[in-house]
Amino acid sequence: MSILELLASPAAWAALVTLIVMEIVLGIDNLIFISILSNKLPEDVRTRARRVGIGLALVMRLALLTGIAWIISLKTTVFDLGISGALDEHGVPAFETAFSWKDLILLAGGLFLVWKATTEIHHSVDDDSPGEEKGVGKAVSLTFTGAIVQIILLDIVFSIDSILTAVGMTEYVQIMYVAVVVAVGVMLIAADPLANFIARNPSVVMLALGFLLMIGMVLIGESFGAHIPKGYIYTAMGFSAAVEMLNIWSRNARARRDGAGRAPGH
Repeated sequence: MSILELLASPAAWAALVTLIVMEIVLGIDNLIFISILSNKLPEDVRTRARRVGIGLALVMRLALLTGIAWIISLKTTVFDLGISGALDEHGVPAFETAFSWKDLILLAGGLFLVWKATTEIHHSVDDDSPGEEKGVGKAVSLTFTGAIVQIILLDIVFSIDSILTAVGMTEYVQIMYVAVVVAVGVMLIAADPLANFIARNPSVVMLALGFLLMIGMVLIGESFGAHIPKGYIYTAMGFSAAVEMLNIWSRNARARRDGAGRAPGH
């Protein structure tokens, strides 16, 4: 279908809007990771690290779209251990050990996220060093290059997941290109406000690390064929974020009341 025919097709516009929303939602995981990692860098390079990381995510997604046949081939089984879990009510195995390249990539990415989130939680809990921002990490223990390398590793995992989702939603590559560019553009706009908000609120750091830990476990589960509806995951994340926003609002209101009560007598 030509560009003009796509522009005149209501179905194509509906697919585009749906795919943009889906790509933005899937990009939240990527954005949280980039925000937490960039906040461990010196302040003068944090913004650059976020832009480079998100720019690389865009490049990878567009590159993967150009090799869409190769992306689809990643679902081909590489090896099978011949072990399956008990059947569920629909007669489908609870887990599988027939691994494709996609499964191996998701498994590696999930293990990396679990390791990274666990390490950062450990640093946040044990960080008692004077003169450092609580909850951000023991110190600036990460170089710009080190941060970019870690961002690239997760960009690969999230990009493959994103493109495979896009392939499953529409057959038109033009729509996929536009959706990816728009979604990454939204990530670029939201990156600094989100990272700054996380840096100002240590409790949000722990919540975000919990999200990354959960996402890592979901990726591991998916690599073994355990299909977990993404709607459940993002609903839980949204509910947790809403509760934390109420906590922040409550703490700020209490701080204002305490400050007003002390003001007259200093």
